[in-house]
Amino acid sequence: MNRNAKNLSIEPFLEEERETLPKDVIVPLEPPFNDDRGSIQPLVDNEMKSCVLITSKKGSVRANHYHQTDWHFCYVLEGKIEYYERPTGSFEKPKKVTVHKGQMFFTGPMLDHTMVFLEDTTFLTFGRNSRAQEVYESDIKRIDPLND
Repeated sequence: MNRNAKNLSIEPFLEEERETLPKDVIVPLEPPFNDDRGSIQPLVDNEMKSCVLITSKKGSVRANHYHQTDWHFCYVLEGKIEYYERPTGSFEKPKKVTVHKGQMFFTGPMLDHTMVFLEDTTFLTFGRNSRAQEVYESDIKRIDPLND
C-alpha cells in the first residue's frame, strides 16, 4: 500500500487539459539557467503526482499499453530509446521516434505506445497520476507490442 493514499484517485481527463500538452513526441527544452555555480535545466512545469527513475537493459521492451487519463514526460539521462506510438484503436502504422540522451519525450493519454531500448538506458518519468501500482494498473490497458 502506498503511504500517500490520499493521492490515489484518478481525475477525469478533460479536453481543455489536452490543449495544454505537447503535440509532438519530442519536447523542446527551455534554455538552461547558467552561472558560475553550474546550470539548472527546466524539464516539466505541469501539475503532476509522480516522478520515477526507470532503468532498462539494452534489447528490453517496455510499455505495450495505453493510458486512459495519464500522461508522461520522459527525460533520458543515459542511453537511447526507440519509441513507437499511434492513437488508441487505430490500425495505422505506428510513428517511430528515436530518443537520445538529453532529450525529453511525451506520451499522452489514449496513445498506444511501446519502448525498445537500443542501449542500457536510464530515464526519469514525470506523470499526471500517482505511480502507486493499483492506480497505475487501473489506468492502463495492455496492447500487443507496436515494434513487430
